[in-house]
Amino acid sequence: MLRYFFIALGLFLVGLLAVAGFRGQKSGKPPIEIFPDMDHQPKVKAQVPSEFFADERGNRLPVPGTVPIGYEAPVSKENPFPDEGKYRMVRYSTGTDYLNTGRFGDRWGTGIPLPVTAELMQRGQERYTIFCGVCHGASGGGNGVAGQYGLVAIANFHQDRLREMADGEIYNTIVMGKNTMLGYGSKIPVDDRWAIVAYVRALQAAQTATINDVPPAERAALETPPTQP
Repeated sequence: MLRYFFIALGLFLVGLLAVAGFRGQKSGKPPIEIFPDMDHQPKVKAQVPSEFFADERGNRLPVPGTVPIGYEAPVSKENPFPDEGKYRMVRYSTGTDYLNTGRFGDRWGTGIPLPVTAELMQRGQERYTIFCGVCHGASGGGNGVAGQYGLVAIANFHQDRLREMADGEIYNTIVMGKNTMLGYGSKIPVDDRWAIVAYVRALQAAQTATINDVPPAERAALETPPTQP
């Protein structure tokens, strides 16, 4: 019986070698594919016709109103779709300074290198909602909808570790990603990255701020009890 076992084992190994051992060898003949491994799939290839669409074009034109990444277009309620070609580039700074890297030399820096205005904060809130809120949640607590579908290890911005993290390191995380988070450097221009950092800091301050953090000129409005109707 042992002899038959070794014979069967030998035949199995020979068959396995015949099936898989020569995969990758070059030949002008059509390959015999025992295990196709999803090599052939229906998909759109660049510059290749497609019978799926009526015009037989595989590459599709952008939908009306599409704005390239890094650009913005003047839109309004009366004209929700921008005219083609009338885009303007979002200011994108160049160089290797703190504005672009989040670093001073070999150390992470702290501070927002742009004027922190109401417009910047509104932009940060908008960009945060688009790119960050799905995972980190509207308040930054790491309770976004992605966590409900099984995504784990989502950062909670209200942890001491992240409250104490340098602004430049948060900026770099937006650009490069970290752990399970992918980088958004190709999708978010420089100024928008800092707008998001500023908004994250606002979310953190909203959880821990005291009356002493409010400018003196604004404290009276908070300390004065509301009038009864």
